[in-house]
Amino acid sequence: MTTNQHLVIISLDSLGYLDIRDHLSELPILNKLFQRGTWVKSVTGIYPTLTYPSHTTIITGQYPKTHGIVNNTLIQPNRPSPDWYWYQKRVKSPTLYDLARKKGLTTAAFLWPVTAGSKITYNLAEIFPNRIWTNQVLVSLKASSPLFLLEMDRKYGKLRKGIQQPELDTFITACAVDTITHKKPNLTLIHLVDMDSMRHRYGVRSKEAMAALKRLDQHVGQIVAATKAAGTYKDTNFVILGDHYQINVSKMIHLNTLFAQKGWLTPRADQTFEKDWQVMAKTCDGSTYIYTKPDFTEKAQLQSLLTTVTGVEKLYTGTQAAKRGADPNCTFMLEAKAGYYFTDESHRPQIVEDVEPQSLGQPDRYHGVHGYDPDKKDYQTTICFSGPAIQAGQTVDQAQLVDEAPTFARLLGLQFPEPLAGQCIDAVFKD
Repeated sequence: MTTNQHLVIISLDSLGYLDIRDHLSELPILNKLFQRGTWVKSVTGIYPTLTYPSHTTIITGQYPKTHGIVNNTLIQPNRPSPDWYWYQKRVKSPTLYDLARKKGLTTAAFLWPVTAGSKITYNLAEIFPNRIWTNQVLVSLKASSPLFLLEMDRKYGKLRKGIQQPELDTFITACAVDTITHKKPNLTLIHLVDMDSMRHRYGVRSKEAMAALKRLDQHVGQIVAATKAAGTYKDTNFVILGDHYQINVSKMIHLNTLFAQKGWLTPRADQTFEKDWQVMAKTCDGSTYIYTKPDFTEKAQLQSLLTTVTGVEKLYTGTQAAKRGADPNCTFMLEAKAGYYFTDESHRPQIVEDVEPQSLGQPDRYHGVHGYDPDKKDYQTTICFSGPAIQAGQTVDQAQLVDEAPTFARLLGLQFPEPLAGQCIDAVFKD
């Protein structure tokens, strides 16, 4: 197979198989791409099905236990707003964009998670200020390609309202269109978050989420049109993918409040807790890690207690969690029943609470979440390949999220230096 010189990967955050199965006819741009290409219908994600671990798997072909991005946020129990895994330096596996750079290809990324501080040629990193002494401009300049960021902000900053959606996706799309048109990168990574935000706030199948899906269709159209303006369309392979789906929720589980009642941690009024903890929960929303200090001697009691908590569907030992690809350093990992999710809050009046409708939109208050076991029913994501190297009008029934990176590498004529957890989806290629 002859490789092509341009690859555009567009992540529509929280896009599920059900979205395409049920709504493709309402999405004219995506419909054309799917007809022109190969749709891999059901893609099984990684555990936990969170944005940062998933996007790192997508460009490394490894599970979280290997690439190191085991959650969205770091373990910082004394911080009300912990740092996210923003910086690429935390990634322990080779990335697609670094392989491309070493091959002499130009790269661009727009809000692709865990790329801050990377050597991507044109990079607008996903990062936000969570300390009182900094601001968005300063953290973004440090994390991104500074001159490129300033140029994009000068041209399109007026489109943005902080990190609010849908304005942020409008800004990111404008930056991507400009870059594809004028700089013609060989590899472009674009992360659009409008639908994920609407699902968190309003619910998975809400009218707001469906309106966001239609906006995303239009953004994809703008990006495809940019390759035509650049003269690279005939040589560009497009990938439209999701990282996870979402599930509607109505109840929260506050395990750190339970651990505070047992005397295993010292809660604070701001829902954080002191550093002298013996047991702590670290939420992944639909699942949660449980960590214990090395000198904690009551693991059997802890395990028994966890199995009695309302809303807990399954308990994995640390060994079992690692076999699923999750953090090998956890003591336990819990899966919530559909309709429930976990928080890290340490000082709530009850262990399990209803999510009050008036609280939706506030931190940790959601109508829809992800992070669950990727094998949950009707919870799979999806991917479409379209372009000169791809079979037209074909479908593949099933693949794994770890299969995507080796497939991208083949499209660009790249080779990962180490064995991957996934394998190339050969059926999408013409030959």
